[in-house]
Amino acid sequence: MRVVRVLPDVSGLDREFLYRVGDSVSGEVSIGHRVRVPLHGRVVAGWVVGVDDSAETGDAVVVDPHGDVAETIAVADLKEIRAWSGVGPTAELVELSLWSAWRWAGRRRVFLAVASPPAMVKSLPGTQRTSNRPEPRSPATTDLLDAGGGVLRLPPSDDVLASIAAALVLGPVLVVTPSVRSAALLAGRLRRTRCSVAVMPDDWASALGGVDVVIGARAAAWAPCPGLAAAVLVDEHDESLQSEASPTWHAREVLVERCRRLGVPLVMISPSPSVEALLAGPLRHPPPDREARGWPRVQIVDRSAPEREWSQSLITSELIEHLRDPLCQVLCVLNTKGRSRLSACRGCQAVARCERCEAAVIVDDHSEMVCLRCGAQRPAVCRECGSSALSILRPGVSRLREELEAAAARPVSALTASTPIETGADAAIHIGTEAVLHRHSRADVVAFMDFDQELLAPRYRAAQQAMALVIRAARIVGPRHRSSGVVLIQTRLAHHEVIRAVEQGDPGLLAEREIERRRTLGLPPFSALAEIAGARTDQYLESIRDLDGLSIVAETDRALVQATSTEVLCNALATAERPVGSRLRIAVDPARV
Repeated sequence: MRVVRVLPDVSGLDREFLYRVGDSVSGEVSIGHRVRVPLHGRVVAGWVVGVDDSAETGDAVVVDPHGDVAETIAVADLKEIRAWSGVGPTAELVELSLWSAWRWAGRRRVFLAVASPPAMVKSLPGTQRTSNRPEPRSPATTDLLDAGGGVLRLPPSDDVLASIAAALVLGPVLVVTPSVRSAALLAGRLRRTRCSVAVMPDDWASALGGVDVVIGARAAAWAPCPGLAAAVLVDEHDESLQSEASPTWHAREVLVERCRRLGVPLVMISPSPSVEALLAGPLRHPPPDREARGWPRVQIVDRSAPEREWSQSLITSELIEHLRDPLCQVLCVLNTKGRSRLSACRGCQAVARCERCEAAVIVDDHSEMVCLRCGAQRPAVCRECGSSALSILRPGVSRLREELEAAAARPVSALTASTPIETGADAAIHIGTEAVLHRHSRADVVAFMDFDQELLAPRYRAAQQAMALVIRAARIVGPRHRSSGVVLIQTRLAHHEVIRAVEQGDPGLLAEREIERRRTLGLPPFSALAEIAGARTDQYLESIRDLDGLSIVAETDRALVQATSTEVLCNALATAERPVGSRLRIAVDPARV
C-alpha cells in the first residue's frame, strides 16, 4: 500500500498528515499533485509533499520536516485520499518551498500556492520546444553564463532580448520581469523569433509540458520549467520583485537558491544592480562611453546655490521654462508617501542630515535632532554653519498643482496611486507621486520636484530606491544619444552619489559608496533584518531574546530584529514559538525599513 504526506491548503495550518492512496487514484498521485483529503470532519484541498512506497510491513513512518523519525503508525489506521484534483508544483519546487518557509519565516502553503496553476490541470500538452536560437546574442551574457552566472549592468534604454537569446543557446530558459506588462511585451517579441513561449500564470500547463522560454512577473520564479538550463532576472533592482505581503519573499533570492540547487547559471540584469546582487556574482557592463550614452540627459537644479533666493516654493525658473513650452509634456514627481519631514537651515540652506549615516533628521518634541534611520541624536543646530534657525519642508501634491497651473498657464492634473486612470487624460502636465511614472510611457521632461525626500529617506535602501525612480524616468524620456528628453532633478544635494552616478551615466559610483556605507554600519547584506508587528510581539520574541548574534529593538507591538547573518536570523525565527491566537506579521528583509 502507498502512503503519502499531504500538506492541507488551510490557512494557519502548516503541518503534514499521512494518508493512504486508494486503488482508484493509486496510479495518479505523485509529489506536487493536488488532492482532496478528509481533515477534522471536512474535506479539504492539499498538496502531496512526500510519497512512501515502503510501507509493506503495515506500518508507516511519520517523519517531521527536519528529517527526524517522530513515530510509526499502522497503515490500516490511516484515512484514504478522497480524490485526485490535478497536477501541481514539481518535486523540485516542493523541496524549494520548505527552504523558503525557513528563509522568510512563513507558511509553506503560501509558496506552494504561488507555484500551483491558477486552475486545476488534469492533463498536459505535448512538448513545444523548438531548435530556434534567435540572434543577435549578448557576448557579455555568454561570458556570465560560462562563468556560472552573475550580474549584467545595462543602461536603462538597452534591450535585454539579446541576453535571453544568449541563454537560449543552453536550452530552456526561465525569465522573470518586474511586471506582467513587461513580461507580455518580451513574450510577444520572443514569439516573433519563432521560439515557443509560456507566459505565466495563464500558460502554466504549457510551461510544465515543455517550451523554450517560460516568462512572467515575480511569481514566475516558481514556474515549472523542465530541463531548466538558465534563468534571467530582468531589472533586478525593482522593488516589485519582492512580495509586499507576509512572507516577504524576493524573486531574486528564490532564483539564486533554485539555480544553485539545479547547478544552472542565473544572469541578473539591471541598470543599477542592488548591493545584494553585486555580492552574489561577477559583474559585466558595457564600456564607459557606451554605457553613458544609454542614460538620459540630466538637468540638475541646485537649490542650495548661494545665488538662489531662499524660497519655500519648488517652482524653479528651470522648471517654468519647460512648463511654458506648449509642445512639452511634463511629468512632475513629488513622492509624498511616508513622513520624511525634511528640515533645512534658513541661513546656509543646507539640509539637516545625520553626521553618522547621512539620512535626514527631524526635530523632536525636546528640540533635539533625531535620525530616523540609525537613532543618532544631536542639538537642533545646522552642522554646516551652526545656525539654530530651521525650516521644515512639507510640500504637498495638491498645493503644487495649483502653483504649477499658475506658472504654466495651462491645465495640470494631479495623480496618485488611487486616482482613476482616465483622470487628466487631456492634460500635458501632470503632478503626482511616483505613480505618475507608472501611468505614462513617454514624456519630454520628468521633473523630480524635491529629490532630497528620496535621497534622505530614513531607510537603509534609500539611495537604491531613489536610483530606481530615476531609472523609470530615464525610460520615459529616452537615452541622450537619440532623444531630446530631460530628467530634471531639483535638490540641495547636487554632489550626492546618486545624482553624480545619473549625471555621468556611471552607476558604479553609487555602488561603491553604498557597499562601503552598508559594510560600515553593519546593514544588509552584511547583516539580516526582520520586522515583527502585531499583538504579543514581546511574547513571541521572549524565547530568542538571549540568542547569540541577535539584537532586538522593540516597541509595544512592533520590533526590529537584527542578526549577524541570514542563517542566524532564520534559525532564530524558526525556533520562536508564536503565541496561540496571535496574528503576527513577520517581514524578513523588509523593503522600507
